Amino acid sequence: MGSYQVLARKWRPHDFETIVGQDHVVTAITRALTEKRLHHAYLFTGTRGVGKTTISRIFAKALNCQGADGKGDVTAHPCGVCSACRAIDEGRFPDYIEMDAASNRSVEDMTALLERAMYAPTQGRFKVYMIDEVHMLSTTAFNAMLKTLEEPPEYVKFILATTDPQKVPVTVLSRCLQFNLRNMTPQGIVSHMSHILDEEKLAYEAGALRVLAAGARGSMRDGLSLLDQAIAYCGDRLTEDAVRQMLGMSGSDTLTGILDALAAGDGKRMLELADEMQTQGLSFAQGLRDMAGLLHRTALVQRVPGAVSQDDPDHESIARLASVFTPEEVQLYYQIALHGRNDLSLAPDEYAGFTMALLRMLAFKPAGLRAASSVPARDAGRTPVQAPPAPASGAVRSVGAGSGLPPMPKPVGSPPGITSGAGIPKSAPPDDEMPPWGESPAS
Repeated sequence: MGSYQVLARKWRPHDFETIVGQDHVVTAITRALTEKRLHHAYLFTGTRGVGKTTISRIFAKALNCQGADGKGDVTAHPCGVCSACRAIDEGRFPDYIEMDAASNRSVEDMTALLERAMYAPTQGRFKVYMIDEVHMLSTTAFNAMLKTLEEPPEYVKFILATTDPQKVPVTVLSRCLQFNLRNMTPQGIVSHMSHILDEEKLAYEAGALRVLAAGARGSMRDGLSLLDQAIAYCGDRLTEDAVRQMLGMSGSDTLTGILDALAAGDGKRMLELADEMQTQGLSFAQGLRDMAGLLHRTALVQRVPGAVSQDDPDHESIARLASVFTPEEVQLYYQIALHGRNDLSLAPDEYAGFTMALLRMLAFKPAGLRAASSVPARDAGRTPVQAPPAPASGAVRSVGAGSGLPPMPKPVGSPPGITSGAGIPKSAPPDDEMPPWGESPAS
């Protein structure tokens, strides 16, 4: 009875054609292999689980493939059946060395590696060194490898991989061809998962795969690990409700119910739904994260109505929320959700932090946009003051005229040409007749 192999290893790509989501890197490497324009050092950067180690292994196979007939050469399409390809896939090829820089970071480790690099390969065409998490090397180790990295023997290739390229010295970056591997899109993860489940003969709901893809956060390996967990939790059929329960995620109905209650100003209903989340043992941090995501899609629909696909199961709820909230409200609640999630560690407990974020949304809920001609709420019940009629042509009203206030007395000795209290000159006197108090400061 063979041992079970996790999906992330069982479905690891073995050639460039099956790599998902990194077309820009695959195109550059396959073209370089086809035209025999090979650099001596490559640097792959990107978050965890996007294919850095996988691409380096396929690249090593492409360099050392001997072909099914044993007469092969460097190729962009390794055969996968020759002794070199099978040995690299199984991790026992002597001329492909993977080193973890996190546990071999000293200058002594690097010196020993470089000494071995001076010897010709024993079985393959090239000796390939793959140094993972290279940013963990010490400064002296980096300095020790600079000269060899710049001018290695013609049969040596270096492949460096890191999740934090900012920590790699520029002297190393300048000696490598750098490829930035992108995060996986949720659509790409869902497509790959559905292909795997079809091959494994397992039933699933599309909504369950969307939830798993959102939880993967750009990493295919994380997504396949969650898929393994979901298969063990759900059994023969993956359902969205079961996957949400496994991940401690609130159902979309719960979150839209909270936002509907917020739109109605029903604080009691909002707290009832929060109590239900606590009873079910759901994560309040995840709830605030999902609420922020729901508000984000609501804001998109308000500006671009077709931004959310009709196939999205939350499309109807999002369209309803986009109609009952103003764009300003959505932006406000989105910020409160983000800050509430950041403040959970400071709250007495997660329930208190979550409910305070909901109450904050309720407390800062705008009263609504009023028409320009409507009476303010604080003046409700008062008789609105009628606007006075426009003055006749040529006439100038004094302050307080027609408003029920006593007219402003005319100042004693006011200069000619100035009306009493209005401050509007009838005609400006000539400069030579300007009284001293009417002169500008510049004069």
